[in-house]
Amino acid sequence: MATADARTSADVSIRRRDVVVAAVTAVVSIGLLLSLPAIDAADPDGSSLGVPLGTDVGSGGWWLLLVVLLVQSAALLPVRRLPGSVLVATAALAVVPAAVAGALYGLSALPVGVAVVLLVLTVPPLRRWPALAAAAALVATGVTISTDIVFGARLAAAVGQGLLQAVGVVALPLLAALVVRSRREVGTARRDEQRALVGEREAMVDATLARERAAMARELHDIAAHHLSGIALMAGVVDRQIDTDPEQAHAGVRQVRDQSSAVLDDLRRLVGLLRDESAAAERSVETFVTLPELVARTPGDVGFSVLRPQGSDDGPFGAGVGPLAQLAAYRTVQEALANAAMHAPGTACSVQVDDRSAEQVTVAVHNDPPSAAPVARSSAGGFGLLGMRERAELVGATVSVGPAADGGWDVRLVLPREGSSR
Repeated sequence: MATADARTSADVSIRRRDVVVAAVTAVVSIGLLLSLPAIDAADPDGSSLGVPLGTDVGSGGWWLLLVVLLVQSAALLPVRRLPGSVLVATAALAVVPAAVAGALYGLSALPVGVAVVLLVLTVPPLRRWPALAAAAALVATGVTISTDIVFGARLAAAVGQGLLQAVGVVALPLLAALVVRSRREVGTARRDEQRALVGEREAMVDATLARERAAMARELHDIAAHHLSGIALMAGVVDRQIDTDPEQAHAGVRQVRDQSSAVLDDLRRLVGLLRDESAAAERSVETFVTLPELVARTPGDVGFSVLRPQGSDDGPFGAGVGPLAQLAAYRTVQEALANAAMHAPGTACSVQVDDRSAEQVTVAVHNDPPSAAPVARSSAGGFGLLGMRERAELVGATVSVGPAADGGWDVRLVLPREGSSR
């Protein structure tokens, strides 16, 4: 509705401008016609043409020219819809008083020049070149007739005068209008470019916000899923042990408490990052070095091992893998352990980092076949595997998940080292 109202308002504004242009053309033309006696009075010796222009006032030719000027001005009204037809009609009307208006005939060229300007400003002139050529021919014809009859000039001179007048009436306004049109188009192009740049920036901001939302959703999922799956597992164990083995049940409750505190701490750090960028330094960096700590915090039988090149010591591993890729590895292991606790509770798991290749580091998580029913889960599953793939794609790694040969489940992440050819 707002767009339609704006379009209607614009159409009304354009029609008003057309009416104003037609009215101004009529006023100027008629004003020049009526001012001729005053011009003669200021120049008693006659005009530059040698003919007193005011002597024809009130004659039949004078009245005919007056009517033609009014009709020409009125013909300018539909110029937006019929620019070519309006120009030809205006030029054709100018031929009517050519034989009877005498030296006053030149006033009929003013509406023709206005029509040329309006045509060029309305449509590209190359699309209306036949109308421009026809108008020039009509102007030349009218001037030739008027010059031949009024001044008795030879036909060749009259034709030359007509062609010269056609250039002045059609070509000069055409050039002026082309300059105005080109400047207007340049301004429009600049505004369109600015709007495009603004739109591009807005799209980039929206894309960045979408990526940040996805990243935050993955972080929340990774943090919550890992700890909450452990809590759910331990709660199920406590429920079975609370009557048969109270000591173990108490230990399980303590583990639930520890897991709850851990998830609250992680969520608190994440919320702190979102609130204040200065809190980034307080957040622990999750890399290969923190994988043993992650495994140690995971309830159940979870083992961790590193395969190193021969002759290497027990120092840091995973050299050449960037921090973002190491974070992706950490989150992948975290998600794999959370899935194992949810789908295969109570089974043994192993996390292995293969650091022997010079081109890549392989992180593998394996869990044995399930020995108990899966822990109840939300119906909105699948986000964790999607997060694994998105993180791997982000750092140029490859991830594969699927059943293992022994009936368990494998998650395998291959991370290229920086500078290695892949």
